[in-house]
Amino acid sequence: MAEEEKLNVIASFSILGDFAQKVGGDRIELRTLVGPDGDAHVYEPRPSDAIAMASADVILVNGLQLEGFLPRLVEASGTSAMVVEATRDAEILRDPHGGHYHYYGDKAVFHEAPFDPHAWQSVRNAKIYVKNIADAFCKADTEGCDAYKSNATAYRAELTKLDADIQQAVAAIPQDRRVVVVGHNAFRYFENAYGITFLSPQGISTESEASAADLAGVVREIKGKRAAAVFAENISDPRLVEQIASESGLDVGGTLYSDALSAADGPAASYKEMMRHNVNTIRAATKAD
Repeated sequence: MAEEEKLNVIASFSILGDFAQKVGGDRIELRTLVGPDGDAHVYEPRPSDAIAMASADVILVNGLQLEGFLPRLVEASGTSAMVVEATRDAEILRDPHGGHYHYYGDKAVFHEAPFDPHAWQSVRNAKIYVKNIADAFCKADTEGCDAYKSNATAYRAELTKLDADIQQAVAAIPQDRRVVVVGHNAFRYFENAYGITFLSPQGISTESEASAADLAGVVREIKGKRAAAVFAENISDPRLVEQIASESGLDVGGTLYSDALSAADGPAASYKEMMRHNVNTIRAATKAD
């Protein structure tokens, strides 16, 4: 396919970009706004993002208020591209707190966010993302539809195996070792799908700020529920979880990838690698073997 004929696709963040590339193959020209190890919750767009968006054919977004920067960026770009929420028809969890507080000096402002945006942490939801992306590409590029559908079918089969492998890996973890701790509450879909309980002092957004009471509460939970390990996240400052580990007497068991992939030479350069890395890191830290 000639370069000038490629479908011009923008993905809001790295995990979505990986899905897009798996479906689009060499028929698309892909730009990802929030790259490896980047945090879509707090991303500040650049002028070049608006310029790129203006000429896009398809813009893929997670939705559910993950990308707070996106509405104003779309408006500023004047784009006429199709904007597609990849989470459409996925099984969505509600944010138990309905949002989060952000502190501006001494002033606390509540940001309403009724849904948990981290739906990709369930592989079954990831398969829905892939279907939605293929449908969008087919609509934008009818000549390439057979290729998009074929790529999506093959990738969804890989995801079905990934889902089974994760379930098998978790089954090997003793039941009393299936409580762990992370910095921000990004793993509720993983918890719901696979049966690992994640404790966190922070809400579903890294914009939320953990108070002293939040930290004290999670330390009590760690002791009450006998949490097995504490994990850092690739998108977050590790000092919060290091403090939790110190106060609870646990070691930091490694780094989990929550909202972004790693760089190409890292352990989580694709969605499949990310999910395998996370479950293997949890298994190792909980001494399942």
